[in-house]
Amino acid sequence: MSCLNGTDCRETAKRRSALAVLALMLAIFLLLSAWSFLPSRGQAVPDDIQYGGAGAVEGKRVFQAYNCMGCHTIVGNGAYFGPDLTRIHADAGAAWLAAFLPSAGGWPTSAAVRVQLQNPAAREDAGTADLQAYLRRYPGAAERLDRRGGQHTLMPNLPLSAHEVTALIAFLKYTSALHTEGWPPKPREDRRIPGGLAGHTQAVGNGAASGQAAATAPSVPATATADAQAQDPVTRGRQLVSDLGCVACHASDQKRTVGPGWGGVAGHEVRLTDGTTVTADEAYLVRSIRQPDAQIVADYPPHVMPSYDALIDEADMKAIVAYLRSL
Repeated sequence: MSCLNGTDCRETAKRRSALAVLALMLAIFLLLSAWSFLPSRGQAVPDDIQYGGAGAVEGKRVFQAYNCMGCHTIVGNGAYFGPDLTRIHADAGAAWLAAFLPSAGGWPTSAAVRVQLQNPAAREDAGTADLQAYLRRYPGAAERLDRRGGQHTLMPNLPLSAHEVTALIAFLKYTSALHTEGWPPKPREDRRIPGGLAGHTQAVGNGAASGQAAATAPSVPATATADAQAQDPVTRGRQLVSDLGCVACHASDQKRTVGPGWGGVAGHEVRLTDGTTVTADEAYLVRSIRQPDAQIVADYPPHVMPSYDALIDEADMKAIVAYLRSL
């Protein structure tokens, strides 16, 4: 087809079509760009998530600094040696995480979670200071305490500071708030297979029931049994500091972790933040456990250790002091 002076009319039409398509693509691009700045599906924003004064962004930096993705996944991204952590805060709650993270080599006990619920941040996050109410709200914590509490894990004890633990919880709180578009998919249960998946399903059901029972049944510390009272005080004290989660922040030697190490403390001089010194006798040790902010050791921040006053009776306190003296 020829036009005036022998020019090809189709070339002009093709050029106009190309420009029209380009203009349409540009319009779509600008529209989608503008849409990306609008609130989308109620998605959580990390800057809006806080826990204990720490933000989710700060917690993500801690998560990356310790290379947690080398073992765990977030929304399926990462390594698969450990469990996916996307919903861990929603499943187990901040108090369980606060009891677990400082000493991740062992699963926390119910006593350790009860101690963490005295922390204002954990109490505010959970909406309760009562352990049983907490376990009803977070059945994942009830299941973990019932099935794994006090046992060893495959995770190493990381040198996390108290603030890093708080920041990590803020980050995991954010990931639990993510709109994951239905991920991960729930496995289909087939109860028609005798002795196979049906048996497994029944076992899972029994596990859930036991977790609910743990959430409703009162948690009785080991202090209540006559056998425990008859134990050697040092042995009893060693068991108590483990059950109460004390070893999450204190070492049995002179190593500094979240709190000062216990090795060689009893009977010796301790320097306090006000510049004075005090002998770590029985009265000092008891006061440090019942009122941890009364006499703070130098170079340690206040308001980190919760009070154990309501959790330890006189007999158990004497056993703990005997254990500390043995170190």
